Amino acid sequence: MYNVWGGNKRGIVGVGSALMDLLVFENDDFLSGISEVKGGMTLVDGTFAQGVLETTASDVTVVPGGAACNTIIGVGRLGGEARFVGKRGRDSYGDVFETDLTESGVTPSLMNSETSTGRVLSIITPDAQRSMFTYLGAASELGPDDISTDLFADAAIVLIEGYLVFNRDLMIKTLSCAKEAGAAVAMDLASFTVVEETLDFIKESVIPFVDILIANEDEAKAFTGFSDETKALSEMSRFVDVAVLKLGARGSRIASEGVVTEIEPVAGGDIVDTTGAGDLWAAGFLYGMVMAYPVAVCGRIASACGYEVCRVTGASIPTAGWARIREYLPEV
Repeated sequence: MYNVWGGNKRGIVGVGSALMDLLVFENDDFLSGISEVKGGMTLVDGTFAQGVLETTASDVTVVPGGAACNTIIGVGRLGGEARFVGKRGRDSYGDVFETDLTESGVTPSLMNSETSTGRVLSIITPDAQRSMFTYLGAASELGPDDISTDLFADAAIVLIEGYLVFNRDLMIKTLSCAKEAGAAVAMDLASFTVVEETLDFIKESVIPFVDILIANEDEAKAFTGFSDETKALSEMSRFVDVAVLKLGARGSRIASEGVVTEIEPVAGGDIVDTTGAGDLWAAGFLYGMVMAYPVAVCGRIASACGYEVCRVTGASIPTAGWARIREYLPEV
C-alpha cells in the first residue's frame, strides 16, 4: 500500500549523528541540579558529560545511539535493507559504533574524523523519562560535501533525524539528494526543544520536502501550536502524505489519505527506560511501509518495537525481544 515512492526499492537510509549513549539512572533532584528542562535535548561541550559522570553514583551503560542510527539498526534487525550515513571519530567509540551497525545488518556509510566520536549523556529518572545532553563531536563535521545522490540510489525512504536542523546546509543538501534519487523523505521531529528553537526553518525549508512526519505529543504541540491531539494531527497532515502522532503508553494515531488509524499500544508493567522508544517505533513503522503492509499492521509492528526497547536500558533490543516483535509480522 505504501511503497509508492521507490517502486521496487525497499531500502531505508538514515542520515544523522553517529553517537555513543552514556546512560545513568538518577533522581529528579540530581537532574534539577544540572538542567531546568526534563525530557528534552541540550547541546553541551565535550567536558560536560565527564563532569556529570564524576558526580553520579550510578553505573554507566555505554551503547551506540543517535536517533536515526537507532531507527536504522531497528530496520536492520527486522531484516530490512538498511544503511546509515554519518561521521565517526578514529577512536574506540567509533570502532564500537561501526561494528554494531554491521552486526545489526546495517551497511555503514561512515566518514572518519580526527575529532572524537560524539556522545550523549542520558539521565534516566525514576519515571523512566530520559533527559539528553549531547556532545556532537565528529558527528557535527558531517557536511553537505559528504552527501551525494548515490548514497540513496537504493532507497525507498530516506530518514532525516530532526537534530540535523542545526546543520542547515547539510539538511538541505540531504533533502535535495534524497528527492533526486526518487526516495520519500521521512522526518522524526526528535525533540520538542529542537522544534521550538528552529520552527521557522523547519516549516519554511524542510517540511516542503517531507512525505512522512513523525512526532510525539510534545513535538506535535511545538510544531502545530495545538495541545489538542486531534487538532495537532490534523494540522500535521496538511503538510505531508503520512502524519504520525506517538502517544506513548496510549498507542499512536496515523493520518494518511484522509483516514486516521488508531493503533493500540503493546503494553506491560515492566518499563525500565524510554531511551530509543520513539526511534524504534519509527523502525517498525518505516519497515512496514517499504514492505507495503497496511497502515494498521505498520502501526502494530511499530508499537511492538517501541514497547520492547522500553523493557531494557538503552536503545538495543535483545534477541528475545526481536523474536517477540517478529510475531507481529505478516506471514509471507
